[in-house]
This record gives sequence, structure tokens and C-alpha cells, in this order.
Amino acid sequence: MGLAVDLSDMEPVERRSTAAIVADRIRTAIMRGTFPPGTQLGEVELAARLGVSRGPLREAMQRLVAEGLLRSERHRGLFVRDLGAADVRDIYHARASVERAAGLLLLEGDRAAAADRLDTAVAAMAAAVASGDPVAVADSDHAFHAELVAASGSPRLRRMADGLLVETRMCLAALQQTAPPPDGLLAEHRELCDAVRAGDRDRLTAALEAHMADAVDRILAPVAVAPPAPALPA
Repeated sequence: MGLAVDLSDMEPVERRSTAAIVADRIRTAIMRGTFPPGTQLGEVELAARLGVSRGPLREAMQRLVAEGLLRSERHRGLFVRDLGAADVRDIYHARASVERAAGLLLLEGDRAAAADRLDTAVAAMAAAVASGDPVAVADSDHAFHAELVAASGSPRLRRMADGLLVETRMCLAALQQTAPPPDGLLAEHRELCDAVRAGDRDRLTAALEAHMADAVDRILAPVAVAPPAPALPA
């Protein structure tokens, strides 16, 4: 027989706030490139578009400032954060660290169950590749990596990964001019899944590092070959 516990001071769990829902909508728009880096977000227009008052909208925007997706300029307003080459390298370096840690954790647990989850994510990616829809492919790529971290069972790694994956999509939308070959992208994710199923720590780590390095090189290649800005007249 369990001990009696007084729960009278505990209130029912509330549904998600309007601000949280609005933050999700804006975050997704940033991730998809609807609001490219450098875009100024106007309160009046956004509030009307989303059908909310300016109070929840301001709270949502402050959440996104705290997440690093928006930047605030005094007397000017809020802007989607700009991304440069250093940001791309830093984002993928952080992602490699988080996903490597998650991968090693899931290898210590039920790796067969984790591999099954990743197999499902790879199958969804294969369907997206077959559809020829680049947005669906990007969504499935995002979902695979979110699943890899979620399978580790670490809520903290998952929170870090969620933010980094949004920033990754910002990188792709803002800087990448050519998408990776779909078949190659699919093969890279299958290799990650196979490494998990085999329980091969070195193989998984090497595949993750190669995957991240290839993404950085591909995203920054157009930046590296861009012509220099013309000199200003003396």
C-alpha cells in the first residue's frame, strides 16, 4: 500500500501557450527560408498574418532571440540572424559533437531498436528522394538526425540538436546553391544506420565526421569561389 501524498497544491498542466505556438510558426518559416537571414520582422504585419495580438508575438520573438535565431537592433527592430562561413563551420562542429555523443549512447543501449528507428527514417528519405521534392528530402534529412539523437534517450542532447538542426536549415536555405546528389545523401544515411546496427563505434564516428565535413565543404564551396568585391574608388 502506497503512502498518501497531498497533491492539492498541484495545478493541472496547461496547454501550450499562444506564444509557444507562434514561436514554432516563425521558427519553421526561418528554417524553410521563408524569412531569409537579414530579414526584418515587422510586428504589425506578423501579428495580422498569424491572427494574434502583439503581446504573444513579442514573447515568441524574444524566445527566438534567446535561441539565437533572431537578433535585436536598438531603435530598428528584430532581424533574422545573418550566417557566415564561420557560423556554418561552428554549427556543424557542434552538431558533430552532439550527434557523436548521442551515437555512442545509443550503441550502449538497445542498438537494434535504434537501428530500426533509423531504418524507418531512411525509408522515408528514400521515398522523398524518389518524389524528386527537394523540400521533402531536406525534411527527411532533418528527421533522420533528430531521430538519431532522440534514440540516445538524452533529453539534453535532443534539446541541443533541435536548435542546431534549425540553424542547419538556415545555412542550407541561405548559402547552399546546389543540393547534394540525392543518391549520395541517401547512401551516407544508410551507412550511419548500418554502423549503428553493427554496433561499430569507429565506423559510426567516421561516418558522422565525414558526413558533417562534406556538408560544410558543399555549403561553403560557392562562397570560396565568389569573386571579390570591386575596390572602391580612391
